[in-house]
Amino acid sequence: MVDKEKVKEVLEKIRPQLQMDGGDVELLDITDDGIVKVRLQGHCAGCMHAQETLKFGIERAIKQFVPEIKYVENIP
Repeated sequence: MVDKEKVKEVLEKIRPQLQMDGGDVELLDITDDGIVKVRLQGHCAGCMHAQETLKFGIERAIKQFVPEIKYVENIP
């Protein structure tokens, strides 16, 4: 079972970094099999680096604290 509260805590910790660049992230769902579904917002939504932000920023941070997460998926 995925610790959904822990995932939310990690997103709250990284949110200020996204907001400094004019973006944000909205948590949509966390499946029981370890998939975190988010929606990138603001500048992050249309940025050409959105995929890198998702994989190397958001996903890496979440997996560090919640290792049972398989991956993070952006739902536009």
